[in-house]
Amino acid sequence: MANPNHSLIAAALTAIGASVCCVMPLLLLSLGIGGAWIGNLTAMEPYSGYFAIAALLSLTMAFRQLYLIPPRSEPGAVCQQTQILKNQKIIFIIVSMIIIAMLSFPYYAGYFIG
Repeated sequence: MANPNHSLIAAALTAIGASVCCVMPLLLLSLGIGGAWIGNLTAMEPYSGYFAIAALLSLTMAFRQLYLIPPRSEPGAVCQQTQILKNQKIIFIIVSMIIIAMLSFPYYAGYFIG
């Protein structure tokens, strides 16, 4: 069985790439980090759609591994331990909510910026 954690990590990294043009400048400014170089973060904006698609595909793969494909392994293996599967599902839900919030940020950013 493929590890769903790899899909979650890939989804998180691609979501960060998709939101680097929008979320990162606001986050850095709210932390008090500023400068003219922050304007260069918008150079990634043309690629944000590709990153968003990759993030959603990674989330889909993780969902498939966690919920749709039954685990097949030897008794006592990691994938048979119910507590580990439960923790992976909780992490999946948390990461999914964060990624969806990051990908939808351009639609509600106006409420924070002004």
